[in-house]
Amino acid sequence: MLTRSGFLGSLRRLPKVAVYLWAAPTSALGLTFLPFLHLTGGSYQIVDGVLELHGGLVRTFLRDYTLLPHGAAAMTLGHVVLGLDRDALDRSRDHERVHVRQCERWGPLFIPAYLLASAWIALHPRVRDPYRDNPFEREAYDKAR
Repeated sequence: MLTRSGFLGSLRRLPKVAVYLWAAPTSALGLTFLPFLHLTGGSYQIVDGVLELHGGLVRTFLRDYTLLPHGAAAMTLGHVVLGLDRDALDRSRDHERVHVRQCERWGPLFIPAYLLASAWIALHPRVRDPYRDNPFEREAYDKAR
């Protein structure tokens, strides 16, 4: 039997569950690294409801397979943040949490919207950086300061 406070507590959690479900398609991409993490020498931690994966296969992916010329220190995929190592996660946590909130707002549209914004910038004749000038990145850099 649910007590009154138990029932109200359940109602308060419902929106957060809905937010996790809305971001779940993007989070699922990040979760694909999890089965291979331990096998490749990586590790994980949960910080403020966000799963942070680092090292091993994640390090290789961030260093060699992102669209950034020198790789990335961290990357957010829904409620999963990939990092080169714990230090990279610590240094980028505020920035990446802005991306987590963006994923919560945009849900399954986050990755297409992010990529379209970068493509739009890259196709314009002005000299602009598709990463730094991306509105999602500008928001993350501004709010993480």
